[in-house]
Amino acid sequence: MAAAPFADRFVDPPVRKFGLGTAAVGRPGYITLGRENDLPAERTVAALRERTHALLDSAYGAGVRYFDTARSYGRAEEFLGAWLTARPEAAAEVVVGSKWGYTYTADWRTSGVAAHEVKEHSAAVFDRQIAETRARLGRHLDVYLIHSVTPDSPALTDPALHTRLAKLAAEGVRVGLSTSGPEQARALRAALRVTVDGRPLFAAVQATWNPLEPSAAQALAEAHEAGWLVVVKEAMANGRLADRNATGPDTAVLRTVAARTDASLDAVALAAAAAQPWADVVLSGAATVQQLSSNLTAAGLALGVDDLAELAPLAEAPEAYWHTRAALPWT
Repeated sequence: MAAAPFADRFVDPPVRKFGLGTAAVGRPGYITLGRENDLPAERTVAALRERTHALLDSAYGAGVRYFDTARSYGRAEEFLGAWLTARPEAAAEVVVGSKWGYTYTADWRTSGVAAHEVKEHSAAVFDRQIAETRARLGRHLDVYLIHSVTPDSPALTDPALHTRLAKLAAEGVRVGLSTSGPEQARALRAALRVTVDGRPLFAAVQATWNPLEPSAAQALAEAHEAGWLVVVKEAMANGRLADRNATGPDTAVLRTVAARTDASLDAVALAAAAAQPWADVVLSGAATVQQLSSNLTAAGLALGVDDLAELAPLAEAPEAYWHTRAALPWT
């Protein structure tokens, strides 16, 4: 089956292939490397609202039309909803994706927190969080994903939850899942088999893919072939592939490709994701307007087959990649 027409909205111009995620600016703490240098010293609600709105303005002005948020991103849904209300011309054009299944528990703190978010994929949590999302985003909800599904998630087998999700899909929201962990491909293939009344339930996935962790590629191609919207997250590996952090010998090939193409390292990483034939949208997780501007230069960078082959040796074993990610500090 060909890719769904919904995904065609992100094809032309090339910048449409890129979206903006709000994980790094909707709450005071997150795991992006170097983030402590990117945000205001006083990370008040007002300061992060202002930063989020500046990023949304810049992204929209550059042509970006996909915006991603989540219930667990602190007040990111609230910030995005307020921006959409204040800019009706933008609200009429953009696609908004959010996620449920994690509850934000850090209470606007960055330290002394036992857990910044708690995962539960139950029908009860869905009922609570879809109401919360609607309260913040109103009618501006186009894609709603179960957050960080792994193969053991009850979201893959719970008929009561599936009935609720099917009802939401019937209302016009594209339902799906995000994936994380070393078994992204297995979780995604399990989701591809889920049906309600004989019809596929899910129609969207947001998955981690980057030159360090490309293991879900074939499963993502299968989702794309089934007509799903495929969104790439963490294309810069939570900052590991940013110019300021990719300093070790293991990323020398990334710098070689960047030098040859006269591009920044972040642009190369994002362009590598965008070059995957199954990728509909690649998210920038920028925390500053300057980072976003650099990220979006990837729209003008067409990496060839040889470039992608040169980046292939960067791939790590999935277990090693996710172990490193789990150890990143919340700052």
